[in-house]
Amino acid sequence: MIVGTAGHIDHGKTLLIQKLTGVDTDRLKEEKARGISIDLGFAYWQRPGGATLGFVDVPGHEGLVHNMLAGATGIDFVMLIIAADDGVMPQTREHLAIMDLLGLERGLIAINKCDLVGDDQIAAVTREVEAVIAGTGLAGSPILPVSALTGAGLTELTRQLDLAAATPTRRPKQGLFRLAIDRAFTLQGLGTAVTGTVLSGLVRLEDRLIISPSGLEARVRSINAQNEPVEQGEAGQRCALVLSGPQISKDSIRRGDVILNPTLHAPSQRIDASLRVLATEPRPIGQWFPVKVHHAAAEVPGRVVVLRDQPINPGETEYVQLVLERPLAAAVGDRFVVRDTSSSRTIAGGTLIDLRPPERRRRTPARRAELEALSNIDAGRALATVLASGSGAIDVDVYFRDRALAPATVALIETELSLITLPAGGRRIGILPGSWRRLEAGVVDSLDAFHVARPDAPGLGLEQLRKAVKSLLSPPVFLAAIKRLAEAGQVVLDRTWVRRPFHQVRFSAEEEKIWSLITPSLARAQFRPPRVRDIATAMRLDENYVRRLLRMAARRGDVDEIAHDHFFLRSVVQQMAEIAIDVARQAPEGRFTAAQFRDRLDNGRKVAIQILEFFDRHGFTIRRQDMRRINPARAALFAPSAPGTEQGGLPLPVGRPDFKHCAHLDRGVGLRRELD
Repeated sequence: MIVGTAGHIDHGKTLLIQKLTGVDTDRLKEEKARGISIDLGFAYWQRPGGATLGFVDVPGHEGLVHNMLAGATGIDFVMLIIAADDGVMPQTREHLAIMDLLGLERGLIAINKCDLVGDDQIAAVTREVEAVIAGTGLAGSPILPVSALTGAGLTELTRQLDLAAATPTRRPKQGLFRLAIDRAFTLQGLGTAVTGTVLSGLVRLEDRLIISPSGLEARVRSINAQNEPVEQGEAGQRCALVLSGPQISKDSIRRGDVILNPTLHAPSQRIDASLRVLATEPRPIGQWFPVKVHHAAAEVPGRVVVLRDQPINPGETEYVQLVLERPLAAAVGDRFVVRDTSSSRTIAGGTLIDLRPPERRRRTPARRAELEALSNIDAGRALATVLASGSGAIDVDVYFRDRALAPATVALIETELSLITLPAGGRRIGILPGSWRRLEAGVVDSLDAFHVARPDAPGLGLEQLRKAVKSLLSPPVFLAAIKRLAEAGQVVLDRTWVRRPFHQVRFSAEEEKIWSLITPSLARAQFRPPRVRDIATAMRLDENYVRRLLRMAARRGDVDEIAHDHFFLRSVVQQMAEIAIDVARQAPEGRFTAAQFRDRLDNGRKVAIQILEFFDRHGFTIRRQDMRRINPARAALFAPSAPGTEQGGLPLPVGRPDFKHCAHLDRGVGLRRELD
């Protein structure tokens, strides 16, 4: 258990810890000279039952609250210390408010320096304390008169701490590893060390971790947990980790960084949260209110966007969006505190709800309902509620990652919800079974109705079908759903056309005979086949008849009309798509010109441009001025056998940044918009 002190300056916090543990937590020369705590201090106390209590001693000066906050977020138990001769003071109230905003409900109040006053003063201060803690998380906590100087009352204080230590902490040991760094220093002969409280999960020797948000890679060389060398540290412990890595040094790591499982490295600069404004705040919180956000050991300037039209009055709780100046390594459910930009007072605090919120349409009723659902601390229930509304789909890997959930927990939730997952561009999109059945029925019914109305058409286009079923899924996710239905035999996906398996455009016997004579002429000059007029002349057929036959062949999927009256065999179009992919791979940043494509086809410029314009129309290529690139979302539809297209994606082109191990900002990417 980690015990944190709180209280006004010079109320005896450091001396009381020293009396209990024998450790003076003031380690800086300036602290010794001035006789006050300036930075965080740490001590450990081995108990007879085998438990080790860790103490975080925080400074009490009003100008050092930022240092106090760096230690407060990692504690499990509060020891609020109040001098009997002073009573409740300004920093007593502010520290108590901070502990309440952080959701801390376990603690006690020690009325120190009782040797300096009489019983009447102790009774008066006790009544004052009871009034102050009423309505906070510490309401009803034990109030103990003690003296750090004489040792009076320390026996009962020790008994209360031992009782508290026997109660397990609520920190999730089964989650993925996160440690909030509050110190970084060099150990002679060992290397760079960091200390902090483990927020979730386990860490073992030789684990490979990431420093977030910087993205530095690190290897764990040794671990000290609760001041003892161990092979494994876990949630609820203070740990010191000795790290190694190509860029790891004391100067490359700063207080506020989080060392974590590499899976979790996805810092965010825009976060939706619930915010409770302190009743003591003199003014309402309006739009774009400047603040300093304190999370774990980090302090980041930012702005508050209120997610309603009216400002937040003192004492109210409301949804907000925090827009930060620097990315923050956080997890959903983390607590935070907000102070004014001059760091003179604490304003508010709350809980982080969504690390990938939208920039636009963030104050709509639908978004508010989504935030209500995401506020549920039960990750499974929150996911079920979110999926039952809105678009009905979510990037489940992002959802679980942002909650630091372990694979076993993820598997359990997916099993309990019978979650259907769709692969879409390297992501897993989750859908509830009921939503999937409705989507499947809508697709089948729409296609059946279309085939009755248009028997000569090859099928419905993907986007037409998406609109016909009134699906809120984004186009890439809808495509993944259609692929799943195609695998199940419910539909046939023919490039960008979707049809039912029984539907096919058919030739008459005579037309089939003529078509068998036309096919070889198209195959002989595959990249420059004859046009309709040339075919009609060579075979002495009516031009309109040939045109109609070729267009029927196109609806049947045998050919594609690249330009007016210019038809290419479907197999040739696939071959040209594969060539385009190869040209893009060899081009800088994956962008190529029509001339580069023409040279690979050994064709004329006009025909090469017509082919590329066909690809543009169907979304296979994306044109910007004279340059084109391959659209990974459509690559598998045109070149299914090309390397890298099996899962609907392509390797990153040269020059595009790889965000796997750097601090990507996730600007304005919401749970919904991540699916686009």
